[in-house]
Amino acid sequence: MSEHAGRIRGIHTIGVPVTDQDEALEFYTGTLGFETRMDAPIPQMGSRWIEVAPPGAPVTVALVRARDGLPAGGESGIRFTTAHAAALHTELAGAGVDVGELLNWPGVPPMFAFRDLDGNGLEIVQDS
Repeated sequence: MSEHAGRIRGIHTIGVPVTDQDEALEFYTGTLGFETRMDAPIPQMGSRWIEVAPPGAPVTVALVRARDGLPAGGESGIRFTTAHAAALHTELAGAGVDVGELLNWPGVPPMFAFRDLDGNGLEIVQDS
């Protein structure tokens, strides 16, 4: 057995704290176009385990209920990709999403920041 056999080998999901799981699920699936990968009750916590992701993406976003020590509304550090940042910026702004300025610097892919319903900071980066 290799000395690294137990090492981390991937990313399954990234948690984003939300205050209302139903509203967050609607935002991520309805507004952002993600698909629901899992939605299971967790009676012990009085919430659900919800995972969403862009269609075909290997990593999911878990919409975890915010609580003491895990508040909603912070910078997530999550950067999603798109083929057309400017078009998506226009679409999300038109849907009433809190979007930042479209940044288009020389030598860097176009990108912009946006916030979900709880104020969690997310970003879009053009990948083509």
